[in-house]
Amino acid sequence: MNVESEAFIPVNEPLLTGNEKRYLNECIDSGWISSEGPFVDKFEQLFAERVNRKHAIAVSNGSVALDAAIVALGIGEGDEVILPAFTIISCAAAIVRAGATPVLVDSDPVTWNMDVEQIEEKITLNTKAIMAVHIYGLPVDMKPLLKLAERHGLTVIEDAAEMHGQTYNGNPCGSFGDISTFSFYPNKHITTGEGGMIVTDDDHLAERCRSLRNLCFVPEQRFVHHELGWNFRFTNLQAAVGLAQLERLDEFVTLKRKMGNQYTDYLAGTNGIALPLQHTSYARNIYWVYGIVLDESLGVDAKWFMQQLQTRGIGNRPFFWPMHEQPVFKKMGLFGGEHYPVAERLARQGFYIPSGLSLQPVQIQRCAEVTLDILDELSLR
Repeated sequence: MNVESEAFIPVNEPLLTGNEKRYLNECIDSGWISSEGPFVDKFEQLFAERVNRKHAIAVSNGSVALDAAIVALGIGEGDEVILPAFTIISCAAAIVRAGATPVLVDSDPVTWNMDVEQIEEKITLNTKAIMAVHIYGLPVDMKPLLKLAERHGLTVIEDAAEMHGQTYNGNPCGSFGDISTFSFYPNKHITTGEGGMIVTDDDHLAERCRSLRNLCFVPEQRFVHHELGWNFRFTNLQAAVGLAQLERLDEFVTLKRKMGNQYTDYLAGTNGIALPLQHTSYARNIYWVYGIVLDESLGVDAKWFMQQLQTRGIGNRPFFWPMHEQPVFKKMGLFGGEHYPVAERLARQGFYIPSGLSLQPVQIQRCAEVTLDILDELSLR
């Protein structure tokens, strides 16, 4: 294959071919471009309906959605929150910033989600919540997690950042936590450029989150503050894009599954790699990204393999790096001497290849063929 003549395939390119331009023009024509505007209310309402929630609170990104959720729940100094070691740093950072302590569990080696069976042994008298983070296309096994939380009187925080349109046993992801969060970063099924959403059925939590995102203004005296909040507001422009994206969510999920299945058709049965699980008893994969985990027997790690892909015109990204190995947390004295072998292996051997909604079948074929070429070359070493 003459890869030098082929155009570079980015790891993600969003699909913005719906009503995005029309709705943005409405914002510009009306002058409603800030956080006050009709698209914000409409997007929140329809998003809440989509995930079977009473309240949806739009914020500036998915990371701050977690920050606001943690503070709204009253989690702070002396509290512990259990979460997966294998996740984005935003999850642990929100806990640490609130003064609480993150407590880690390892991953299931097949689904790549947190191993629910490891949670109970980490529960102490200081445990206040479990943060369930759905990873890469399949949800956490929520039924046993929810039973465990109920038995121990724990709050459930559900990070559904990557799960737009996914379900668990037929119920929408984002509908399970006492409070749940989403991200609208450009690589998500719904994007607003940057942005996030907090959803809940609890009136008090919803009120707290709305206050916290808006500097804790009070109606009776706007510029008199009884507590410190943030400016986490979401603009009418973002909501306009989000609404156009939400209108096509079912189409996007169908497309993502088709893309994932196409990749699997090319790569299944290849020695030396593990591919995303296509389904579990409770969910079909929506392939937020298409991940590959290299077997150690190949003698190379993900970093080496990604460099090979990059030089041949195939964009890629590494998997998350485990929380217990993050330098910033080590400096804080967290997770000393802890090891989570599955998370460590996923981080070192895992990466994902182009997975954006704009990806074309011919590009998927090329990405798969280049991946197979590199694997063939490794076998000839």
